[in-house]
Amino acid sequence: MKTQLGRLISGSLSEGLLVRLDCDIDLETIKTGKFVSVVGKSYRFFSLITDLKLEINNPDAMLFLPDGRETVLHEMVRQREMYAVAKIKPMLILNQKDQMQPVKTIPNHFAQVVNVDEQEVALIFGKEDGKSAHFCIGYPLDMQTPVCVDLDRFCERSSGIFGKTGTGKTFITRLLLAGIMRYTKTVCLIFDMHSEYGLQARQEGQNKNFVKGLKTLFPQKTAIFSLDPDSTRRRGGMPDVILQIPYSAISVGDILSLQSELNLHSTALEAAYLIFAKYKDQWLVKLLEQTGDLKDFASSVGAHPESVSALYRKIKRLERLPFLVASTPSTTKFTVIDQMMEYIDRGISIIIEFGNYTSSFVYLLIANIITKRIHSEYIAKSEQFLGSQRAGDEPNKLIIVIEEAHKFLNPVASQQTIFGNIAREMRKYYVSLLVVDQRPSGIDDEVLSQIGTKLIAQLNDEKDIQAVLNGSSNSAGLRTVLASLDSSQQLMALGHAMPMPVVIQTRRYDEKLYQSLGCELNQTQIKNAIDDIF
Repeated sequence: MKTQLGRLISGSLSEGLLVRLDCDIDLETIKTGKFVSVVGKSYRFFSLITDLKLEINNPDAMLFLPDGRETVLHEMVRQREMYAVAKIKPMLILNQKDQMQPVKTIPNHFAQVVNVDEQEVALIFGKEDGKSAHFCIGYPLDMQTPVCVDLDRFCERSSGIFGKTGTGKTFITRLLLAGIMRYTKTVCLIFDMHSEYGLQARQEGQNKNFVKGLKTLFPQKTAIFSLDPDSTRRRGGMPDVILQIPYSAISVGDILSLQSELNLHSTALEAAYLIFAKYKDQWLVKLLEQTGDLKDFASSVGAHPESVSALYRKIKRLERLPFLVASTPSTTKFTVIDQMMEYIDRGISIIIEFGNYTSSFVYLLIANIITKRIHSEYIAKSEQFLGSQRAGDEPNKLIIVIEEAHKFLNPVASQQTIFGNIAREMRKYYVSLLVVDQRPSGIDDEVLSQIGTKLIAQLNDEKDIQAVLNGSSNSAGLRTVLASLDSSQQLMALGHAMPMPVVIQTRRYDEKLYQSLGCELNQTQIKNAIDDIF
């Protein structure tokens, strides 16, 4: 039998409903973000507690407060003159046929407010059965009932994981990617800035245990492309492909996206365009070949010598990156992109490891170069499929995972890089983003409005909270809930893949998860195969 928490006394559809809590309820067990149900005549209103307040019937009762020894008087005053009120916001209603509907009405006075049970949670969020795309990501507050995300809907639109440093963004990202690889046909392209997704990683917290990476869990579904193969080997793995990028693959647009990182003046970029106009794909090679005085070279392309000199000084740092290789007209083809598309077409996800090259400059450069060309390939494939309408020509859905997303998607960069276009296209070309960031206020408002599903951990900055909740109904109430989240292993999930906003304690990334994904069986099969060989 469900526990009654209280009864409805007032409120409105826009501002939320007020519930007078029963006097025998321990108020300290009621938390903001708790999942409750209002039992109406025709509907059940599933709601979140957004605020709590203490009230009194008679202000005179506060003039002479009973001390701790007057227990009888204290209890009498508490029961007769004091009560607590919870503010709740209905997020979803179920009719008598258990059909979900948006909230367009409110229940009557004195409607009963009760705890939600396991069957209702499964009815709303689905159930992880190993067959459908419903995947457990955590549990409601004070419950051990799984809350599932619909991974098919999650992959339909761009999504975001937000939270300040140390709140477990990488943990929940790895968890979601494991579910996507196991239960959907969507392929992932992961720009792994700190080498946390492919092989074993160290878990945050007191125990600091090692957890398995995606390559370890899904060896047949994952490939590692490494910029730093020595780093990959030191961590016990072997890269599937050593990533090398020819200078001919770097366009002026790629340098433009790094304007702030390189501190480039606009005149230097104009000089780059003039060099490109003459030498095309070899513009960077020709620039870096120059030694001594640059006046003759500047004159040959029609640029100002000081602008070319400034560009040369800033660009020269590219020569210190071993994964960037000089190219000649006969070797200008960017073969790594062909390799990536081959893996993607086979349904194999790609993790690009940066190893010890973790500067923002390198991350922005590599992510922009690769994503721009992958996106071009996907546009061609999508157009071919629209023309032929053959099932075999349909591209696999692709999710591109980027960290430090505000550096790609701030108001200036979102107009210059490919990532802003991808976020706005709404999967027109089968490509979407999964952005991971601690500063959502730095992301362009137009791009942020296109984020379909949001998983939000604790944020302290008011600008970040306001930015991440823009466009959400009842953002004021949700803001209070966000402010009450624990600093780790708690988040609010809302948006396209979630029937209603919900606060959850995140699922553990441990042996039980590996078993539910079927990965332990895979490891056993591999061991048996090795035993058979020897």
